Amino acid sequence: MTPEASPAAATLNLATTTSSSAEPDGVPLPRRYAAVAAILGALVLVVLDGAIANVALPNIAQRLDASPADTVWVVTAYQLVVVMFLLPASALGEKLGYRRVFMSGVALFTLASALCAMAPSLPWLVAGRCLQGLGSAAVMPLGLALLRFTYPKRMLGQAIAYNALTVAAASAAGPAVGAAILSVASWPWLFAVNLPVGLLVLLAARGLPRTPGSNRPLDLWSVALNAGMFATFVLGGDRVLEHPVEGGALLIAAVICLTLLVRRELPRAAPLIPLDLLRSAPFRMSIIASVCCFTGQMASYVALPFYMHHVLGLSVLETGLLMTPWPLAVMAAAPMAGRLADRISTAKLCAAGAGLLATGLALCAVWPMQTDPKLLLVVFTLLAGLGFGFFQTPNNRNMLMSAPKERSGAAGGAQGVARLTGQTVGSLLMGLLFAWLPASKASHLGLGMAAGFALIAGLVSLGRGETHHRK
Repeated sequence: MTPEASPAAATLNLATTTSSSAEPDGVPLPRRYAAVAAILGALVLVVLDGAIANVALPNIAQRLDASPADTVWVVTAYQLVVVMFLLPASALGEKLGYRRVFMSGVALFTLASALCAMAPSLPWLVAGRCLQGLGSAAVMPLGLALLRFTYPKRMLGQAIAYNALTVAAASAAGPAVGAAILSVASWPWLFAVNLPVGLLVLLAARGLPRTPGSNRPLDLWSVALNAGMFATFVLGGDRVLEHPVEGGALLIAAVICLTLLVRRELPRAAPLIPLDLLRSAPFRMSIIASVCCFTGQMASYVALPFYMHHVLGLSVLETGLLMTPWPLAVMAAAPMAGRLADRISTAKLCAAGAGLLATGLALCAVWPMQTDPKLLLVVFTLLAGLGFGFFQTPNNRNMLMSAPKERSGAAGGAQGVARLTGQTVGSLLMGLLFAWLPASKASHLGLGMAAGFALIAGLVSLGRGETHHRK
């Protein structure tokens, strides 16, 4: 397909379709309850499933007679497909309407869960996980976009807070839920339990707002370049340490795909990769801050267990328990941050949250832990979790509100890409540190590096100043 001939005409078409929306400022009660249940229920479905699969890998390897290295593809394939198709799914949502594509994503995820539960072999299971990733790529960004059409503008900060709270709760509960299921049933039930949940979400989705579509053509060459860019970036980052030549070649291929994609999409009024939104300073600064914050978060998530085990000599059980305060603090902070985000400057709120995150991580790295390290770690990780929660909700709100309403899908996709990019960079940097240094020194330095990225996120947030959001 060819690029649009007239960006101005496309922009006029977007404005016309948006103005015709029947629900310009949210969905009325009680229908809103069903819409919120569908959005948050779908989020629980995809986040929880991503978290519980890790727990089952040893069991899957044994039952399907597969090697542990091959079994890791059950997790890798899912994550890879999600990042490859976040932006194309967002563009498809803008073309056909967010509600239609969101419901299709839930339906595909549910069907793929049935295929995973019936998988007789590892290749079958990996194929099912790829389909799950495709459905998840539609649910994640379009769920965030639908919040903007479901809630009145004055309540959007609270809505995004509920979104963050749901993700944090599902992520924290995932390992425990997976272990509970495996204690009474075999691994296929980890996927079979998605079927009734998916059906309930589809029933509730009838309350979602009917958003207008733009009918813009979807450029398949751009979709292919986007998928190739993220695939080579993720695979190259994963292989660059053990196989430098192969990993480096994949990373170069990622840069080439990105260059070609930008050149192809630059003339468009609403490009697949949201270059139009990145021209807006508030949106651009929010994306940069998000990448930095998630880089720090992932680096600390990798460094903390090694620090607790190798430096402090804590057991695996103690390490697991001491990692719990972080997501619990995020869950506590999200609702408070949502209420504050609707009342005070998001720049200041994001900077304060990032500052708390940096402080908590820096204290973990430099504070003497000779006496009572467990209590100190609980305090420091609580502080980091609170800071992360206070940063994420207003930053996501700013990202979403800085985009025109008809580009909410692209904003949601960009938010997901920023999160996954930051997490990939954070894990890659920690891999480099562990390759070059002993585990004790690498974990110390990694925590300091994570604090530095969090501090950069706060400074970037302050740099955007006050934001005048679009309606």
